[in-house]
Amino acid sequence: MNIILSTHNITLTDAIEKRIRAKLQKLEHLDQHAIDARVTLERDHTRTPAKQFKCSVRIGVRGPDLFAEDSETDLYAAIDKVVKKLEQQIRKRRNKRLAKKQRLPARGKILAKESGL
Repeated sequence: MNIILSTHNITLTDAIEKRIRAKLQKLEHLDQHAIDARVTLERDHTRTPAKQFKCSVRIGVRGPDLFAEDSETDLYAAIDKVVKKLEQQIRKRRNKRLAKKQRLPARGKILAKESGL
């Protein structure tokens, strides 16, 4: 997966970059078809200390892209919450696809039973 990092009013340290890469590798393990991830980290100086760090991630996949953002007082907490939201979206998308595959054969069995009666 191609990772694009951009920041606004934050210096990108090695620790932050390693944290983001580690979290996105976990997401890549869940969905191997992800093309790229665009991560934006922001710090809002005008806000009070509550929720001044904002993290947003857009993952490019086939079909509609996955997007999540969150604001927190701690940058690492914002990153963790965004990754958790994206993980839920990936799982939901995967479960929908699997349910669709299982629904079609089940419908065929029902129709076969009805026509046999």
